[in-house]
Amino acid sequence: MKDKIDRPGDGRLVHAPADHPPVARSRIGILVANLGTPDGYDYWPMRRYLSEFLSDKRVIDYPSWKWQPLLQLIILSKRPFTSGANYKSIWNHEEGESPLMTITKAQVAKLREAAAAQFGDGVMVEFCMRYGNPSTASVVRRMVAAGCEKILFLPLYPQYAGATSATANDQFFRALMEEKRQPAARTTPEYFDHPLYIEALAQSVERTYATLDQRPDVLVASYHGMPKRYLMEGDPYHCQCQKTSRLLRERLGWGEGAIDTTFQSVFGPEEWLRPYTVEHVVELAKAGKKRIAVISPAFSADCIETLEEIQGEIREAFEHAGGESFTYIPCLNDDDAHIAALISVITDNLAGWIA
Repeated sequence: MKDKIDRPGDGRLVHAPADHPPVARSRIGILVANLGTPDGYDYWPMRRYLSEFLSDKRVIDYPSWKWQPLLQLIILSKRPFTSGANYKSIWNHEEGESPLMTITKAQVAKLREAAAAQFGDGVMVEFCMRYGNPSTASVVRRMVAAGCEKILFLPLYPQYAGATSATANDQFFRALMEEKRQPAARTTPEYFDHPLYIEALAQSVERTYATLDQRPDVLVASYHGMPKRYLMEGDPYHCQCQKTSRLLRERLGWGEGAIDTTFQSVFGPEEWLRPYTVEHVVELAKAGKKRIAVISPAFSADCIETLEEIQGEIREAFEHAGGESFTYIPCLNDDDAHIAALISVITDNLAGWIA
């Protein structure tokens, strides 16, 4: 498919006056987005990051007059210390960044290589973060300056949720509002049921299980949680998580009951989607399920929720309740099967832009 990109801007200055400002060669942009990461684990970087994250109305939709005093005066006076300690425990000290940043860079490097091989040199692949750096606005600005007249925006969330996919899209559209020459734009839909995504998940399970002396009694698919109220208000996330687990189980050829779907990272006083992972693994251990494996299908890259919460708090809860073997199956990260799935999603959504 090389050299088949429509570049309507190429050669557009042939008849322009000599004093016309320079115009970059026309390109197509692919912008992938993840949640974000603090710039450091000390108090002020953590506070800036948490303030941006927890001030997002898609994440916490309480009225500002009620929420912001509580957030700024109480929560953010303490939480940066505890969250910072958690980040420090998993920090990539060699690179001076969080594991999410390291992994995202590796993913994008492979995506660039795959995109160049499939589409040619007229495609630009970049990444941004919804919270923190590199910001969505800064990357969109850079892509437009580099000649991207069309941008495909891919939030790295297999399942759709207002607090993940939608807020990433919101930020992308806000960035477009700042551009004099606004590029044509597309956003990708959720891809939780894409066959190559399910295949990548299944391969990761099979690969991990092949290394174990004994097969786990149950596989726990732990998804990031959200208030139950969001489900009742029409958010499809819960249903898509359930379907992801079912499709994975069917691809593995396992019977019903072989995969449990749970939700982690509960925050605040209201009820969230159940069962809660940390409680469920305790119940499994007490019920005699002494060997379990945990996978995180909602996360495209290992991060604080997987490296610290699952392998720390959730593992400890299971073992304290009598569990004997806890196996964590890493996120898909920059696994080749994951990259192939993402390239397939990208290809599908570039239809009409690339011949």
